[in-house]
Amino acid sequence: MRYKIFLLVLPFFFSIHLAGQSIIPEKPNILLILTDDQGYHDVSYYGTKDIRTPHIDSLRAEGMRLDNFYTNSPVCAPTRASLMSGRYPDRVGVPGLIRSIPDNTWGYLDPNAKLLPALLQEKGYHTAHVGKWNLGLETPNLPNERGFDHFHGWLEDMMDDYWTHRRHGRNYMRLNDATIDPEGHATDLFTQWSVDYILSRETANEPFFLYLAYNAPHFPVQPPEEWLEKVKRREPGLSDTRASLLAFIEHMDDGIGKVVQALKETGEYDNTLIIFTSDNGGHLPSQANNGPLRDGKQSMYEGGLKVPTVISWPGKIPAGSVSGQVNLTMDILPTLAELVGASSPPKTDGRSFLPTLLGKEKNEADRPLYFVRREGGARYGGKAYHALRLGDWKLLQNSPYQPMELYHLKNDPLEKTNHIEDEPEVFQQLHGLLLKQIQQGGKVPWQRPD
Repeated sequence: MRYKIFLLVLPFFFSIHLAGQSIIPEKPNILLILTDDQGYHDVSYYGTKDIRTPHIDSLRAEGMRLDNFYTNSPVCAPTRASLMSGRYPDRVGVPGLIRSIPDNTWGYLDPNAKLLPALLQEKGYHTAHVGKWNLGLETPNLPNERGFDHFHGWLEDMMDDYWTHRRHGRNYMRLNDATIDPEGHATDLFTQWSVDYILSRETANEPFFLYLAYNAPHFPVQPPEEWLEKVKRREPGLSDTRASLLAFIEHMDDGIGKVVQALKETGEYDNTLIIFTSDNGGHLPSQANNGPLRDGKQSMYEGGLKVPTVISWPGKIPAGSVSGQVNLTMDILPTLAELVGASSPPKTDGRSFLPTLLGKEKNEADRPLYFVRREGGARYGGKAYHALRLGDWKLLQNSPYQPMELYHLKNDPLEKTNHIEDEPEVFQQLHGLLLKQIQQGGKVPWQRPD
């Protein structure tokens, strides 16, 4: 535990920034938990009746629930690029998935983009990444080359098996730059490695940033047998598919509880800001629950973009609070930059929502919010498709070959009534903004140089 000395003339927490410097009495540790394909309502804190996520619920009870938190893309790698860079994904070279197959990879992270861990390193943080990286398989885009002091996890996108840890027969599990071949379920490994890291920092003087990115509950849905049996006993009427997904998520929730417990055991919990979120909406073939929202993963409808998100920091973020503010994954970097007194990198597209977390939500002008995904195969043909939200209006094209659609989310949150024909002026306004966004992304290379 890091010992703390406070001046009695200062309140227990007061965030002021002078010349880019924070005078928060002590910078908090930061734990960023990112899950993979977790549905908007696949948490029990929303009242979902068939699932039990007590440890995620505890973070929600002790912090803020963000009901309008969006990812920057309906698939994982672009969202992770936005998370790490604070930028729209195509502006850092990741409009689509980064894969190990050269003929089917649709992004290359800009080596010159300054990422979140490097920013935090400059402010005295020790930085660690446990779990799924998915932003590069080789130099110069390996985690230790992009600002992480410690990496213990998986370089590629999905695993073909959570027990054997392979993709296309190849091993992408690493400890820093060394290939490793551990035994055990990947969720358990990532949990234990996170606990080990937290325990290793107990006597350190500097704060830490731990980015824990689980592969779960991304398919293949493979919960440990004892977790599946527990769900089947409790919920006998469920399909095998849904029961497996619930067990997968509940097993992961148990792991999150162990990581939080490690913070408590080391005395660091009260001085740790914890962010829990997902990389995109739930996968419908796995019977994910996206609540009433339309569609799911891969889709530009709300079910593909809106994700469960809670942020806690005991005594700082009001316990049990709720925000309806619209935020995106790319807003996390500038929020954390403001928290630690750093300047966001040049050309950052996100904006800080730290005042909202501290109970000071304010009115702000509508900003155009842009979503992108590029993909191969016969369904997409290597082309990109997009959405843009401005205020309550949302323009989208759900594949490169489908027409544009226009929805008013305040009046029609389930996206049932397409106004593309009866609101031509709104369409022209949003379409013009969308084209500007596409032009900006088009300036950035997104394939590895030869």
